[in-house]
Amino acid sequence: MRWLIFDWLVTLSLFGLLARLIGVGLINHDYYQTLARENRVKVIKLPAERGKIYDRFNQSLTGAGEAFGHVLGYVGEGNREIIGKDGLELVYDQLLRGKDGSLLVETDAEGLVVREIGRNDPQPGADLTTTLDKGLQQKAFALLAGRKGALVASEPQTGAILALVSSPGFKPDAVGQYLTDKNLPLFNRAIGGVYPPGSTFKIITAVAALEEKKIDQTTMIEDTGEIQIGPYRYSNWYFSQYGRTEGWLNLVGAIKRSNDIFFYRLGESLGIRALSEWAKWFGVGNKTMIDLPGEAAGVMPDPDWKQMVKKEDWFLGDTLISAIGQGDILMTPLQVNQMAGLIAAQGNFCRPYLVGNKNCRQLDISPSTLALIIEGMSQVTQTGGTAFPFFDFPIPVAGKTGTAEFGLPAQAGDQAKTHAWFTGFAPADNPNIVVTVLLEGAGEGSYQAAPVAKELLIYWFSRQ
Repeated sequence: MRWLIFDWLVTLSLFGLLARLIGVGLINHDYYQTLARENRVKVIKLPAERGKIYDRFNQSLTGAGEAFGHVLGYVGEGNREIIGKDGLELVYDQLLRGKDGSLLVETDAEGLVVREIGRNDPQPGADLTTTLDKGLQQKAFALLAGRKGALVASEPQTGAILALVSSPGFKPDAVGQYLTDKNLPLFNRAIGGVYPPGSTFKIITAVAALEEKKIDQTTMIEDTGEIQIGPYRYSNWYFSQYGRTEGWLNLVGAIKRSNDIFFYRLGESLGIRALSEWAKWFGVGNKTMIDLPGEAAGVMPDPDWKQMVKKEDWFLGDTLISAIGQGDILMTPLQVNQMAGLIAAQGNFCRPYLVGNKNCRQLDISPSTLALIIEGMSQVTQTGGTAFPFFDFPIPVAGKTGTAEFGLPAQAGDQAKTHAWFTGFAPADNPNIVVTVLLEGAGEGSYQAAPVAKELLIYWFSRQ
């Protein structure tokens, strides 16, 4: 009986094998022949050469290292191809990427190429010429020396970016090692960091007060050391540090000395609505629309904003501190640079850009207003002004220092932490560069940010 069962199983297996052979050889002959043919044909991808990025003098920036990390960005694996992941590499990826080609070849049983069947050559990506000055960018990065902060330099008449540095930097070919760094080296502080602008904002307050006819060049305001509103005291920095007042000041003198009392009074006279509208006209609270990803808009507060965000009413004290660039005002270093550039370019408001052409519009600011502001900013860098590092500078510079308080003291009696600012342009009477420096938590703008700006301008003019 077992032998009969065995014979039956063998017979059944033979029939199954025969059916399989018939299926392969007859029924599915075309399918398996095609499959066999395709196993001998291979498509080889021919990657397109990625376009290179150059500075304004046709010097290659691609692979330039930490100094260019934030502005150039980096590339990485996308959908089976290399694509831009940040910076200019991302914004202009379609231009830089090009189009991959392909090679159709026949291979033998071992996978070795026997012959080329067809070829579609790759199309290389386009090169990109930027407005950057390679040497200036490298100098700016070196001057920040790894400190947290940013430096922006631009052409006032066009908005073209000459240098844009965020510190600390990063190496674009080693992005992974920075992902957990508490200093946030991948964060672009120049365009994405928002900070109280401090006294650099007084430029806007001054323009608003002049254009709204609240003051003129003859207006004098007394520095009383402090202003008291109810239980609150609003003091001038000079009174807080040295217990001294500066008497009667006009606008030029107030800008020169960065006198808080003068600007408190301007804020009080203007009111927050007018001040806020003028600030927004200067771009505060709006992105500049530079051709880089990750830009922040900043904040220009007003009563509506405070009620919506903080569920609180607006008080006169809010207006006073807003007039000196404190409170809830937040700006990026790029926005501060654009603000100073507007003054340098005689009211010409330009969109910052790295690739392409200028996009500017003339704002309706009277020449007399601009002349007073420039005179005051020029006095800032001369004897008696707040930007003492420039007192011996051979080229006239118009500037504004800023020392912006942020956060709260760790305990009663401690001094508030401050960001250090300087923004300015040179030559003061015919500027070809606007420089803005921001150093996080570094102290006073006069002592920390102004020297950095001075060294950059020394480098800039040494090549003119």
